This record gives sequence, C-alpha cells and structure tokens, in this order.
Amino acid sequence: MTFDLPVERQGTSVPPSPSTSPSPGHGSTLDTVDIVVLVIYFLLVLGVGLWSMWRTKRSTVDGYFLAGKNMTWWPVGASLFASNIGSGHFIGLAGSGAAAGIGAIAYEWNGMMMVLLLGWLFLPIYIASGVTTMPEYLQRRFGGRRTQLFIAILSLFIYIFTKISVDMYAGALFIQLALQWNIYLAVVLLLLVTAIYTVAGGLAAVIYTDAAQTAIMLAGALTLMGFSFVEVGGWNAFMEGDGKAIPSIRVPNSTCGIPREDAFHIFRDPVTSDLPWPGVIVGMSIPSMWYWCSDQVIVQRSLAAKTLTHAKGGSLLAAYLKVLPFFAIMIPGMISRILYTDEVACAEPEVCREICGNPVGCSDIAYAKLVMELLPAGLRGLMMAVMIAALMSSLTSIFNSASTIFTMDLWKSFRSRASEWELMIVGRVFVLVLVVVSVLWIPVVQASQGGQLFIYIQSISTYLQPPVSIIFLMGCFWKRTNEKGAFWGLAIGLVVGCIRMLLDFIYPAPLCYEEDDRPAVLKYVHYLYFSMLLSFITLVVVVVVSLATEEPKPEQISRLTWFTRLDPVKPREQVFASEQSSTTLDVIAIQTDDVGATGREVGSSNGNACHHRKDSASSASSVRSQSKLMSALYWLCGMERRNKEDDPAPLPAPEQTICSLEEKPRLQLIVNANLIICLSVTAFIIGYWA
Repeated sequence: MTFDLPVERQGTSVPPSPSTSPSPGHGSTLDTVDIVVLVIYFLLVLGVGLWSMWRTKRSTVDGYFLAGKNMTWWPVGASLFASNIGSGHFIGLAGSGAAAGIGAIAYEWNGMMMVLLLGWLFLPIYIASGVTTMPEYLQRRFGGRRTQLFIAILSLFIYIFTKISVDMYAGALFIQLALQWNIYLAVVLLLLVTAIYTVAGGLAAVIYTDAAQTAIMLAGALTLMGFSFVEVGGWNAFMEGDGKAIPSIRVPNSTCGIPREDAFHIFRDPVTSDLPWPGVIVGMSIPSMWYWCSDQVIVQRSLAAKTLTHAKGGSLLAAYLKVLPFFAIMIPGMISRILYTDEVACAEPEVCREICGNPVGCSDIAYAKLVMELLPAGLRGLMMAVMIAALMSSLTSIFNSASTIFTMDLWKSFRSRASEWELMIVGRVFVLVLVVVSVLWIPVVQASQGGQLFIYIQSISTYLQPPVSIIFLMGCFWKRTNEKGAFWGLAIGLVVGCIRMLLDFIYPAPLCYEEDDRPAVLKYVHYLYFSMLLSFITLVVVVVVSLATEEPKPEQISRLTWFTRLDPVKPREQVFASEQSSTTLDVIAIQTDDVGATGREVGSSNGNACHHRKDSASSASSVRSQSKLMSALYWLCGMERRNKEDDPAPLPAPEQTICSLEEKPRLQLIVNANLIICLSVTAFIIGYWA
C-alpha cells in the first residue's frame, strides 16, 4: 500500500479476518470461465515479462536497475501509476469512501501535483547528479555516511512494515474470499509468480509488466464502475442514496452508521472534521512529497527514462491516470454502501462481527462485495486479475528498490571490499528475507482492530515522512544546507514524530459511541496539523544548525542542487568516470540482479561527477565451457558468460552521456503545454468537489 492512502479515525476498519467473509451472494465463488480468465492473465503477464527479458540487456548495471535508461514516456508513466495503486487501494480507498465519503480522494489528487513536481523540479537534480538511489544522493550532497544510513534503514522499515505486508494481506484476502484458499497459500503462490520475472528480468521487466497490469486494472475497475451505476440507478440516484444509506441496526444515541453531512466535500471544517482543509492543503502535501519526489520506488522508474523529456511525459501520464481512482474505486465503494447498507455500513458491534469478523465496522468489504455480487461469470475472473495485478505491480517495484538500497547503501557501507558475487548473493537473499518477514507480519495485520491498520499506516506517513521531505527539499533547493543541519534536523524530527506515534498507539482514537478521553495533544491536534508542526520544527533545526556550522564543500553542491544542476563537468571527473566505466562498471554488471550496483563505484570519490560510460558488449566473467542448461540458467538470471578465448575483445562503443538535461525544443514545448493543461484539470476537479 502506498503512503497517500488516508485514515478515517472513526468508522473505518481493517480488512476482515480471513476466517470470515461477507455473506455470500449469487456469485460468491468463481466459475470455470473465471478460472480461465485468471489463467490467461497469468500467461499474459509471464509472456510480457519474458519478452522484456529477451529484448533488454540485463548484464549491465544500467540495463538491470535502470532498464538501460531507454524507457519511453508511456511505460514509465504506467509503471508510476501501477507502483502506486496497490491492492490496498482497492480495499482501503473504497472502504474509506463507504465509511466517510469522498474526502480521502484528496490524497490521490494531491499526488497528481506531486508527481509533476518530481518531473519538473526534483528529477533534473537527480539526473544531473548521476545517482540511482536516494540515500546515495544524500551521501553525495552532504558527505559522510550517517544521513545516508539513516534514510536507508528508515526506508526499509517503511517498506517492510507497511507497503509489502499490507498489500500482500489485502490482495490475498480478496483471493481467499473468491477461491476459499488459505491466505498463506495465496500469498506464497502470488510471490512465486512475481519472483519469476522480478528477480530475473530487472527493472525493464517490472516496467513493461506494470504497463500491462495498468491496462488490466483500468479495464476491470471501469467495468465494475459501469455495473455499479446501472445497479444503483445512475448518478442522481447515487447522490441521493448515499445520505439515506443508514443501517437498520445501530447503537442508540450515537452517530454510528449515519453518513457524514460533508460526504461530498474534500475541504471540510478546520476544527471538528476528520480531514480539516488546512491540513489537506499543507499537512497532506509534505508526506506526499516524500513519496512522489524522494522515494526510491517512484524515482527509480523516472530515472529509467531515456531523456528528461520522456521522464516528464511519464509524470504527466501518471498524473492524468490519478484522476481515475475517484471514479473507478472510491465511488463504487460508496455505491456498495447504498446497495448493501446493513453489511457494508453495519454500526452495531455484534452485527459487524457476524458479517466480517470485525466488531468496529465492515466498510473495507465494500469493493469485494461489489465484485462477488454484481459481476457475471468471466468478469469476476477479470476483477480477480485486477486485484492480483495491483498486488504484483506494487510488490515487484518494492522488492527491486528495497534490495537496491540494502545492498548498495547498507551492505557495501560495512563491507566495502565485498566481491561482485557476494553482492549478487546478498541482493537475492535480501529479497527472500523481505518476503519471509512480510509473511510473518501478516498475523499482526490481521489482529489489528478498530481501524488500527489504516491509522498505523497513516501514522507512519504523518510522523516519519515530513522530516525526510524537508531534508530532500532543503538539500535540493538551498545550497547552504550542510550535513550537520540535515542530520540533526532529521534526527530531532524523527524523535518528535515517534513520540507522537507512540502516543497514538497507546491512546487509540475512540469509536463513534465512546467518549474521547485522550490527552489534549491527541484530542485537539489533528494528525495533519501535526504534520505541519513537525515539518516546521525540522525546517528550523536544519536552517539554524546549517548557518551555525561550516558551509558545504564545492563538490557537495556542483550538479547536486537546482541552482547548480547545469554546472559543467570537470575534465578530471570525466576522465575518471570514463576510465572506471571500462573496468569497474562492466565487472559489477555481472552481479546486477537485486544488487543495486548503482554506479557508485564509478566516480564515487568525485561525488558529483556526471558519468560518461561505454556500453560494452562483453561480460566480465568467463568460463571454459558450459552446458546448454547452464547457458539457459545464466540467461534467465541476466548474467551473460562467455569463453574468453573464443571471443575477440569488443570494440569500444561511443560514449553516451547518461545524465544530460538537454531537451529537444519542440518536445519540451509539448510537455510544458501539457503541464499547464494537467494543472488546470487538477485545479478544476479539486475546486469542483472542494
């Protein structure tokens, strides 16, 4: 699940326990034709994965981790969208809509602006600096290792305990509901299919399969939206019916089960509402900036674009696609409340326990309920494929990026002389560790009650991400920011955020029929307001400490900030990078599976060098002879091995600048015009529903 998903403090719930499920309707299990559709889907995904493995060069560093930096705008944009929309979106966003109206869609539409911010402001800096991981950028920008290690560990923590485990649980829950499989069996089978092309194919396979998954997700979700509107009686009936969707059994003298009066408003009361409008504008934007502008999962896709213009085009496509979850996910969730009020909007604890196993509420079954009740045979299989596509596209992205960060930002920091084969093994084993830890975390997710799962996820977002956002923002756009300011701003900000997060867990938000007796800091300071306060504290610390200590060195600024991104590359650095690329880079290439060999070896001592590399047709390792089986195995793993005696030395290929910010004037004009159009669309839809 991504970090732009909302929390409803009252009335939402975690996914139901897999031991129970919504009451069955006329189509509560999959027919043979649904199974056939699912099989076709899996074959399609595997086919696309194998095709991408065949056509891309995975035996070089850039080939594996940045897809050869040869991606055009449409697969980049589709992969950004697919990486963001996980199975948790379908469960959580629809559930939030069923529980409290459209307010939660502000997280999606906020993301539209942030992904554009990535393409036009942050990405030129990352490209100019020649980095591949975000912790690596901090190391070059500030020097030293502690800030880099801090961010690397924090990122892995967030990936494991929120994104991976929650997405696996939500997707497996949907499968368990339809197929009556054991939830752990469903998880393991999904991971096996996912691993085939993720581990072997690298980022290119992930991006191309993400593009296919995006088409499947949109086709299925829009189809379900059509069936939902037909069943409810059209738009007008939907608008009228939401306010009347009150369950027949409620807790007396309470607000339980009553739809919100501001259900169709994004901007809500600044004091008493669940999503106060100042917090939506500012407090929501800061954590969102972390996710869209400095999270490895997202930035790595944009860095794979062949040019900056294509990267901007990918951001534009992702922004346009972000309009659709409102219509394809949230509104169907609200329709589900209208059609199945007593189940989806249940308000009496014992009734809810019987329906979905959660005494607090069953709003999170809204989307699954629609799928199993409304869709005919065949289309139910398509929607199962949609959920699996959402799950797999998110997991592949996270696995690829997390193993990159662990191996190159953590492992190599402690074992600087580690061999290529050691790094290769570590990268792959870490993917397995991610899987095992995430599976083991599922019981914790299942045990969460009272909306604690979504509160937990939003707490991670609100309490841990603002300090990181401020560090990247200041590092990119204020040249005076130094390592001491960044580190202490990050450390103090995270300490303050963790204190508030612990208080949130110790004193959970009361239910709709309970009195709020929490401490004043929790009762009166909304978590979005706290996000604003935490950002301000971090900002003050960064500015004060930076001004009180020494200025950054010239190499920590050149080509590493917005104002210095166009600095010329020093001749000494060019020579160093070129010499290294012909040796170290191609040697490292052999272990490019989940190693994240980001080119740090290339020019690491020169920090801000814009790398010029030579694409070599050969691999570094060779063997005397090998069987056809071993040859196939090496190809599958993306490691080309040759007999050194039989192969002549390759001719040097022309140098290719891989961090150029040059854009063709005509294409630049097109993407800039589209930027204005996209921002206008965003402003219109937000203003219309505000």
